[in-house]
Amino acid sequence: MPFSAQPPASGEGYALSASLDNARHLSSLLRAVHFQDHATFLATASGLRVTVEDAKCIQANAFIQAEIFQEFSVQEESVMFRISLSVLLDCLTIFGTSSLPGTSTALRMCYRGYGYPLMLFLEEGGVVTVCKINTQEPDELLDFDFCSTKVVNKIILQSEGLREAFAELDMTSEVLQITMSPDKPYFRLSTFGNAGSAHLDYPRDSDLMEAFHCTQTQTNRYKISLLKPSTKALALSCKVSIRTDAQGFLSLQYMIRNEDGQICFVEYYCCPDENITEAEL
Repeated sequence: MPFSAQPPASGEGYALSASLDNARHLSSLLRAVHFQDHATFLATASGLRVTVEDAKCIQANAFIQAEIFQEFSVQEESVMFRISLSVLLDCLTIFGTSSLPGTSTALRMCYRGYGYPLMLFLEEGGVVTVCKINTQEPDELLDFDFCSTKVVNKIILQSEGLREAFAELDMTSEVLQITMSPDKPYFRLSTFGNAGSAHLDYPRDSDLMEAFHCTQTQTNRYKISLLKPSTKALALSCKVSIRTDAQGFLSLQYMIRNEDGQICFVEYYCCPDENITEAEL
């Protein structure tokens, strides 16, 4: 690597520094939450959380554990900044999205602190590119207060089951209705599109059902336009946890296994559609 492009040594005055042998592990996870231009990064000793929000009613979080990185150093209790996700993804794929077999783009990421740019050192095949991306003051993030003690219903499905559902249901519908119940129909997805109503039921003993913990019957509707961004994470995932709290807030947590077999998580929170009345249900 040319001396002029040599990345700084670990902890050299940087609030955050991290290294990855394969930048694609990071870029694929970031794409799973890329439905708005800007994202908020929060780095702690346990890893990196990338948050994207829209219209104060949907939030996506990508969690990249510190163990995924070959080196991960945070000099403060937490480091937080806002950045253009579109620009970051363009930089991470500057060598192209499909590397030749046996080759990958190595990444070193450095951030000096408030007011400084995020620096990326990308190397592939002996060629080094240095990118500097301006950072911004982070906005205050929504707090969905979605803790395990407030969860009313929870199921874990193999992702192929939900992928089939999104392929079969009528996406001309404005809403997706989700019913979760300790009794039949157990787990039902419904749409109300141009072709009429469509329902898809999953029995609790379905081969696709890995866990079923429902304490009360709940039926809530969610705007499909808000849920569509989560299909990017669904496409990458092997399992999905679907949870609701007493107010009908929805959590979709996708378990994603990268090429090296390492596990990461992407979680979407979505508000129920407040325009739907009990009478309509």
